[in-house]
Amino acid sequence: MPNEKAGGATILLIEDDDAIAESVAEVLESAGYRTVRADSGLAAKAALERARPDLIILDLILPDVDGLLLCSELKSLADVPIIVASATGRKRDTVLSLKLGADDFVSKPFDIFELQARVEAQLRRARQRADQGAPHADQIELGPLIVDRSRRRVTLGGAELRLTPIEFRLLSVLASRPDEVFSRENLAQLVWGYRDASVGRTVDVHIRRLRVKLSSGPVPPPPIISVRGFGYKISAEEADDPTDATPAVAS
Repeated sequence: MPNEKAGGATILLIEDDDAIAESVAEVLESAGYRTVRADSGLAAKAALERARPDLIILDLILPDVDGLLLCSELKSLADVPIIVASATGRKRDTVLSLKLGADDFVSKPFDIFELQARVEAQLRRARQRADQGAPHADQIELGPLIVDRSRRRVTLGGAELRLTPIEFRLLSVLASRPDEVFSRENLAQLVWGYRDASVGRTVDVHIRRLRVKLSSGPVPPPPIISVRGFGYKISAEEADDPTDATPAVAS
């Protein structure tokens, strides 16, 4: 009987070993998941666009691409959990995978039912993050800025802004509670689902890119303001120069 927890979720399985792929797919499908197979980096990107999966299982050793680079690229294209399942013998690959966007790492050979449990856990955490980081309304309005969560669409002064999944989630979290300061660690937890000693730099990079895209709109956006030594907030007020984050000292 299919597992009700699966909820019809789609899993993209990026694995070039036919025997492993078939075994994993059989177990996941018997639990109620839909699986889509890709045996190369090129096939994975095509499948990502076609299938729009809820979770990705990624082998790092592929015939046409470095799995670590693919992990980073997939995370920028789709805001979904990634579980790396690989036989790589390099210990640093575990750390690098997590830093480049993976949400979990399983070494081969693995227990297939443990992998299924990790899939369930990651999907559950993704749902919880969405609930915690989102306002109850599907649409957030801050002056000329509109964040439509149901359609994953952002407009500023009526013009649509093209954001990456991470930029969209960052903006959604900030805009859900205007004028509230979020620490870098809180933002990381809500956006990526984990905290890391180096996460502050990652958050800063994405915030900087988000500011640039907001500043490209036809009207001044509500500014994202730096709170020195702590984190960020989005102001309900418009600013003449939204890319200039006025430092403020948290009290």
